[in-house]
Amino acid sequence: MTPVPALSLDHLRRRYGERYKWLVLLTVMVGMMASIVSSTIVNVAVPEMSRYFVIGQERAQWISAGFMVSMTLALSLTPWLLHSFGMRRTYLGAVLLLMLGGIGGGLSMNFSLMIGMRVAEGIAAGVMQTIPSVVVLRSFQPHEQGRAMGIFGFGVVLAPAIGPGVGGLLVEFFGWRSIFFVVVPFCITAILLARRFLPLSSREPGTRRALDWRGLLLLAFATLCLLNGLVELHQAGSIGPWLLLPAGFAGMAGFTWYQLRCAEPLLHLRLFAHRQFAMGATVAFVYGIALFGSTYLLPIFLQTALNYTASSAGFVLLPAGLAMACAMPVAGRLADRFPANRLVVCGILLMSASLLLMVSVTGTSPYLALLLWVATGRIGLSLILPALSIGTVRGLDPAAIPQATSMSSFMRQLGGVIGISAVGIGLEIRAAAHGVDMRSVGPINPAKLAAFDEIFVALALVMAAATFAAWFLKPAPHVHAGPASH
Repeated sequence: MTPVPALSLDHLRRRYGERYKWLVLLTVMVGMMASIVSSTIVNVAVPEMSRYFVIGQERAQWISAGFMVSMTLALSLTPWLLHSFGMRRTYLGAVLLLMLGGIGGGLSMNFSLMIGMRVAEGIAAGVMQTIPSVVVLRSFQPHEQGRAMGIFGFGVVLAPAIGPGVGGLLVEFFGWRSIFFVVVPFCITAILLARRFLPLSSREPGTRRALDWRGLLLLAFATLCLLNGLVELHQAGSIGPWLLLPAGFAGMAGFTWYQLRCAEPLLHLRLFAHRQFAMGATVAFVYGIALFGSTYLLPIFLQTALNYTASSAGFVLLPAGLAMACAMPVAGRLADRFPANRLVVCGILLMSASLLLMVSVTGTSPYLALLLWVATGRIGLSLILPALSIGTVRGLDPAAIPQATSMSSFMRQLGGVIGISAVGIGLEIRAAAHGVDMRSVGPINPAKLAAFDEIFVALALVMAAATFAAWFLKPAPHVHAGPASH
């Protein structure tokens, strides 16, 4: 009998048996919890950081947008990293970078350095984003995948559910720097688990392939031009938008043209020929706009418009996050039983309704009503995530799964980048139109509420527009699209 190498995939499966797939899921879940905490917990500190660094919303949004941009670009690297270095090395490298970014962010003495650390955290989070879906789709049978995604989703959303409340307390009692160190215990745990349960080798081919650095540079150029062009829209009389936005669109067009002709592209865009994947990626893009845009907007709304403290704002989000975490396993089981398109449409409608209901919130609104409106949207998000993650790639060739999950995550994060930037910039524009300064402190101002209401309505309409694409997210079990179609 041929000996099985220590710490190989076969060795670990023999050692731990049937429970091994759950141990691997737990391992990648802890790392994802760390990355999501680093993404969301900072939102409750944005008002204090804005005052500390003396910046407006058009710059403050880069605290989240910088993370999201780097995360989006790093997503495109994950298939190459998995192919070249395997699951274990890729995952461990990402977790270490995330921990270093958290420590560096907490020790930053100026805004530029802090943004640099957020970029490092975003790169790490982007690399980790695709790995859980690859684990679920390769380790679990089709009838178990919804359940696995639901359990994974429970852990992943539990961390940001608790995070804002904990983050609010940390900001009040220890200052904004303390929130950066929250990821450290998560990262240490993830490293210990990865060294025990992740194999040294993976199912990706052992030979390395060249990185499509031209595609990466084109994508980075286009994304940064688009985002900076959006920021420049706030500057009256600036010619920046008229230079940056066309350059960004031209960069995206050039990137698409090059990827379709490249032998080993960064992103396999031909997967969009598969209708189910194309519809799922479209929904993921809009989902990202609404999810990350509203996650960024809500803490600022509570603190800036309703004069909540950082801890009070965090604890408003706590029940909604717990409701989402509890609903996630149920949503996972539903994803095994019902068509993905129906669940996704229901989730979109709940999220849209939640955003519209926020318009009714004023300084005299009952606290319970505010909790209920936020929880409605989070339950809607829990319905979307498992069904969308599985439905988007179901029917694809197994060899295409890493690329497909990476591209779906890329579309979601790209939507998130645009959502956060649009919310931050749109809020400044509408505040100026209503004649208010978002940094001012005082009694509840109806003009401030009106500015926020307009952004909530815009997000709701964008989210509702995704129902068309979601309805066509129908099962196509006999259609296969994979690398061979390139």
